[in-house]
Amino acid sequence: MARKPANSPNDPSQIATIMLSWHALELISCTTLQTLWAGYGQICALNVRATTDKAAADLCQLCGTDLQGAGSTFPLILKLISPPSHNRTADEGHLRKMLSYEVEQYFYSEVVPILGDEVAVAKCLASTRYLNADGPRRDGQELLEGLMATIMVDLRPAFPVSGGKRSALSQVQVHGALDWLARFHRRSWDLLPRVFDGYVLPPFEESKRREGSGSGGDGLWLNGGYTYLATRRMEYRSLLQDSGSVWCEALCTRVSDESPLSIAEMVALVLTPCGRDIESYIHGDVKSENLFTTSAGDGVAFFDFQYVGLGLGACDLAKLFTCSVPMHMLVDDEDYVPEQLAMCKGEKELLQRYHSNLLQNKGSEFYEWNEFCRHWETALVDWCRFQASWGFWGNTEWLEARVRSILSDLEWLAWLDRSVKKSQRLDGAFAT
Repeated sequence: MARKPANSPNDPSQIATIMLSWHALELISCTTLQTLWAGYGQICALNVRATTDKAAADLCQLCGTDLQGAGSTFPLILKLISPPSHNRTADEGHLRKMLSYEVEQYFYSEVVPILGDEVAVAKCLASTRYLNADGPRRDGQELLEGLMATIMVDLRPAFPVSGGKRSALSQVQVHGALDWLARFHRRSWDLLPRVFDGYVLPPFEESKRREGSGSGGDGLWLNGGYTYLATRRMEYRSLLQDSGSVWCEALCTRVSDESPLSIAEMVALVLTPCGRDIESYIHGDVKSENLFTTSAGDGVAFFDFQYVGLGLGACDLAKLFTCSVPMHMLVDDEDYVPEQLAMCKGEKELLQRYHSNLLQNKGSEFYEWNEFCRHWETALVDWCRFQASWGFWGNTEWLEARVRSILSDLEWLAWLDRSVKKSQRLDGAFAT
């Protein structure tokens, strides 16, 4: 039986040394930057040396730096996943985490190489993704069994400013983030496959599929993000039972005697990917702490792609606006936010910037402004549903006022009803 390594906190240096050797690189130092949530692994900064001219040239190309020779050094990042060693297959949170790390490794290994240089994201040097595939064994491979590890370019030399946890970005950084999202969403339109059966289902569904067939999704999430209703039924039930919450009545009660659905369920249906041309890859967890910027703030690179998958770009914007955009960029008077708030000038200008960049190589008819705004409003309602059931943070006052205004709009309600019926028809043709 092959010897398995100890849990990753014991020896990430050993893991890095083995993987670097595949590329004629040697490890100089390995420093832990942070441990992952609930002890699932760690992220380490690596300083490595090229032992051949070819290794140096390859790494210079990957890092986008000037050509150097043997002996030159480079900064890299190791993301090492080694979950707690106990059986938690019935735990949705555990399943979600493990699937999310698989998705992220797929993204860095398979999607990043075809994104192109227009979208700033860390490029992958080495991955354990293919170690179990047929083919020649690599040196030290047996020591990596049971682990998931990815070595990628360190973004910090080019993007030295990190976003703070639950902090507002500057105006320049907000614009940079919107421009990055527009490029990412736009570029992914050219990458989406015609068949979606390789995508990863929600945790329990994916686990059941794998148990039944022995195989399952091996790509990105079929539905990007981690807050959508299909994976938050427990929180939704809690909100439904919270008669003291104003959002229980607003979001969770049935729309009419003729309809079995609540507003929250209707919104979820409309946002669920169903093969529309305007759907794209979405980051799935857009916030200040998941990005780096240039010193000037205008250049942005996102990281943490555990929840990347299919969706509408407006869902990425809803979280960004609520969690990381300063209030003065969204409202006319940040000292007074009324109970209901229609779209203000600042919010509209940000959305127009994104929408214009998104359609850079498309005509406006591809994704009309009015349709985009309806999706934006729907994404805000969905995000409010999650926050109401999980806990509010960020621009709470703005979000709640905007959603009250949206829910009182009879035209939006009529559009939602039509869109639900259309989504139900499309869903039957959407291959999963």
